[in-house]
Amino acid sequence: MKHSLYRLFFAFQTAAVSLSLSACNDKLLEPTPAQQLPSDKAITDAGSARSATIGVYDRVQAYYQLNWPVLGFLPGEDVRFNGTLNQFLQIDQNQLSADNVLITEAWTQMYQAVNGANNVIAAVPGVNDPLLPAAEKDQLLGEAYFLRALVYFDLGRGWGGVPLVLTPTRTKENGQGIRRSSIAETYAQVLTDLTQAEALLPDAATRNRAVKASARALRARLHLYQKQWTDAETYATQVISSNNYRLVTPYRSFSTAPFLSQESAFELTFSNSDANTMWNNWFPSALGGQFNFQPVPAAIALLNDPNVGGSRSALLATTTIAGANVTYGNLYSRSAQRDDPSYVLRLAEQYLIRAEARARQGKLTQALADLNAVRARAGVPASTAATAEQLLLAIENERRVEFAFESDRWFDLVRTGRAGTVLGVTDQRRWVFPIPFNDLVADPDLEQNPGY
Repeated sequence: MKHSLYRLFFAFQTAAVSLSLSACNDKLLEPTPAQQLPSDKAITDAGSARSATIGVYDRVQAYYQLNWPVLGFLPGEDVRFNGTLNQFLQIDQNQLSADNVLITEAWTQMYQAVNGANNVIAAVPGVNDPLLPAAEKDQLLGEAYFLRALVYFDLGRGWGGVPLVLTPTRTKENGQGIRRSSIAETYAQVLTDLTQAEALLPDAATRNRAVKASARALRARLHLYQKQWTDAETYATQVISSNNYRLVTPYRSFSTAPFLSQESAFELTFSNSDANTMWNNWFPSALGGQFNFQPVPAAIALLNDPNVGGSRSALLATTTIAGANVTYGNLYSRSAQRDDPSYVLRLAEQYLIRAEARARQGKLTQALADLNAVRARAGVPASTAATAEQLLLAIENERRVEFAFESDRWFDLVRTGRAGTVLGVTDQRRWVFPIPFNDLVADPDLEQNPGY
């Protein structure tokens, strides 16, 4: 997608608001043919309000299916790009350019999701339909606030401060001239949205739609990134203490059909007709895939080490090609059904968030207990880290293995300032992504990140 941000919004909004999914339950987001309605009439009753909200989930799915996970794991040291496409090689080699197609697609998809959320937030309070009771209206609004918070959080950790578009964009003028906010202002908006979401959302156990615990889990992560250790501990504890969530065993259970395990605080559901094709990038050609992403030998050794990976070795699988064993990533494995979820918030992360927050506050015994809860689930020996420094390194290493093929490693090393030491990316200007070139050309008020 090579349209500028405001041009894309203009075309998208004035032509139609796409209501691409019409119903949702704990098991499946069912896709239906797209309906195209004029933007001023798109959300007028219960049915269109529900559909528009599901449409926001669909747009979040779009960037979490491929682009965002790749931007999370490929700049790290555990996965290599096994191909020749320049947009992936740039990410693998930490040499991004402003015209990188994947960066442009991710940015565009994320602002599409923001705009969808803005439409719901603007329109749903004014819907007067007896089929949309107040409690459901609150839920839909809460979901929109949560999803907007998620997208802006991801934009912030990816690009630094970004333009904060908080109202529907229906003309090119709406999307132009909004200067970038600082990272502090961006995260402040995330917190505002999460506070709204938590107040509005139901206290339920739904896992593929936002609930109160989803907002609390994302808030724990937000506070961790901001080094607000007390708040990170508090919100992670709220999720951990809920009877709706637990670490499931064996490790592979959270990513095994029928999915939506008790470990999941929020995951994005796919189906065969609304497919997640991420498996295709991991599977070798002999199994019908393209083998674009390949675990490096060091990562394979860690995952297969009984004292490090334990049951997380299930993230790997092996096949024989031309008489040689080939190891590949197996987190996304449903090649026939194509319904692997995108895992956004898991309870294991909440334990490790709390462990890190406690270690930073000198609560070493409690921090070690949280770390060892995750290790025990994986069937590996308890950590013997004794000092705060040892604990923090142990937690960093645990996150590396626990979330090996998820959207974490690069962002973990950037937020802790360790990307230079671990990856050799010493130019800190490269710790954020470039603003897409086309958006810079289209809007002179949009400033590029230094170094690009």
